[in-house]
Amino acid sequence: MSEHSELLNALKSGDRKALARAITIVENELDGFEEILFNLSPETHVPVIGFTGPPGAGKSTLINRLLQRLSVAGKKVAVIAVDPTSPFNYGSLLGDRLRMSEHFTHPGIFIRSIATRGSLGGLSEKILEITDVLRAADFSLILIETVGVGQSEVEIAGLADTTVVVFVPESGDEIQSLKSGIMEIADIFVVNKCDRDGADALVNHLQRISARKDSGEVIPVIKTSATEDRGIEELLEAISAQQNSVKSNEKRLFLLTEKAFRLIQVKRMNNVNRSDLKEALKKSFGEPTFNLYKFAHSYILP
Repeated sequence: MSEHSELLNALKSGDRKALARAITIVENELDGFEEILFNLSPETHVPVIGFTGPPGAGKSTLINRLLQRLSVAGKKVAVIAVDPTSPFNYGSLLGDRLRMSEHFTHPGIFIRSIATRGSLGGLSEKILEITDVLRAADFSLILIETVGVGQSEVEIAGLADTTVVVFVPESGDEIQSLKSGIMEIADIFVVNKCDRDGADALVNHLQRISARKDSGEVIPVIKTSATEDRGIEELLEAISAQQNSVKSNEKRLFLLTEKAFRLIQVKRMNNVNRSDLKEALKKSFGEPTFNLYKFAHSYILP
């Protein structure tokens, strides 16, 4: 049995050091990362709950409260906190993980910060891979918090079984301007900081637009105040109900298609280096015959 096979067996049995090591190998594409990915069990299904929404909506505090409830209930939970990439070392800035520091030493909770790596929607292909590594471990639930970069966060719908979109009362004007996209990916709406003025008006507005036209499904709207520990049980019940609802194979096929597309896209771009591209453009763009589309096409051709 190879070293990486032993690592997989160890993480499946609950060894957190083995899990952290496997994630590091996959995230940094160290020797043996493909062996780990190729040997992940396809039968393993651990629900993935994605939390998205505007910056400042209180997603981290909300997840903190959920972790408190889930740990008391004896659940083993993994959290991926998707942080902005540092402009200096291209790693995670660790902001969200610091806000969850009270859970670091809990044996049933595993928290990992992942950098966006420049992905516009806040999700790099590494997050897809790391999520599947976590699925191979002994968790009851995986929570993913995205960086909150706006409408492009519809990418979370291609990863999470359940997508929770979090707003605050001040989001009212922003919601008016949102088109499809982030509003359509929600399985659950949350109005956090519900003690503030305008919360009820926002709840009413979300309830009016929460019916899916294609299925007639009504998306639940939950009022919470993470700082005051209000509405957390109701949110957990809504997540549980959504997980237990009858899911069509179409939803699972959609998730798999999105994951496969992202992975194939990245692998095909693997030989395109941004620095080399910049140097090539530096030499070419001053030429009288320079054409951006011809230049790009030369990279597309094998």
